[in-house]
Amino acid sequence: MKFIQKLLFVLFVLGLAFGNSETTLGQKKEEEKPEFKSVFDEYKVDGTFVLYDSKEKKYMRYNRTRARQRFLPLSTFKIPNSLIALETGVVADENYIFKWSGEKYEIDAWNKDLNFQEALSASCVPCYQQIARSVGAKRMKSFLKKFKYGNRDISGGIDRFWLDGGLRISADEEIEFLKRFYAGKLPVSPRSIETVKKILILEKQTNYTLSGKTGLQLALSPTGVPQVSIPVSPKLGWFVGYLEQNGNVYFFATNIESSNPPDNFSSARIEITKKILKQFGLL
Repeated sequence: MKFIQKLLFVLFVLGLAFGNSETTLGQKKEEEKPEFKSVFDEYKVDGTFVLYDSKEKKYMRYNRTRARQRFLPLSTFKIPNSLIALETGVVADENYIFKWSGEKYEIDAWNKDLNFQEALSASCVPCYQQIARSVGAKRMKSFLKKFKYGNRDISGGIDRFWLDGGLRISADEEIEFLKRFYAGKLPVSPRSIETVKKILILEKQTNYTLSGKTGLQLALSPTGVPQVSIPVSPKLGWFVGYLEQNGNVYFFATNIESSNPPDNFSSARIEITKKILKQFGLL
């Protein structure tokens, strides 16, 4: 009887020790950063910011509640859409040419032939709508399920479900998708992963490489053509990606929203992200 009592006592003590440890199996290291509210307030937007430190296996968040809320992915969906384009053979490589149809778009950068890398850099919505139509609903839905991407809902039209249709993803889910993508844990070829990594690079400095994709909510015509001149309220914006520095990878997701978007709303996504990364000493 005494032996059993001693054993139960030891198990109880061990349970307390492991239960309070940050390294408990399955427990995540997390830190809330309420001080970053001032950065969002500076731009007069609501939003959230999530950073994941791969080496420390630690999440840092501003506005945890919003970080878990799902929104339209907008042009951040060009990351999985690029992978799907390569895997299905719709796009051969980064040199593939999207021929301009001749239709005049409000964004001048879209009014010409673009290669795959240029299409991503210019965030050419018509180019990626062309990809989605070529992939088709059946294959698209299958890939989103395999990718575990957001709510995997492609309702609303094959060429606009990520723009104003049913697809939704949270900032936390953007981070998890990017982690799987970077680690090569998505069910796609290493070649597709490496090609998309290459075209996602935004800045390459001596001490860091910044990669990512923005997303901005635009009004759409009945045929799905973006209408920049038509105001959208509330307006949504994204900047997601990762920063490689000193052998470590930091994944980030910034989501902003405003019912009265300021003139600098588009640049705010990137500026807010960079200001926060600088506060972490990463830029």
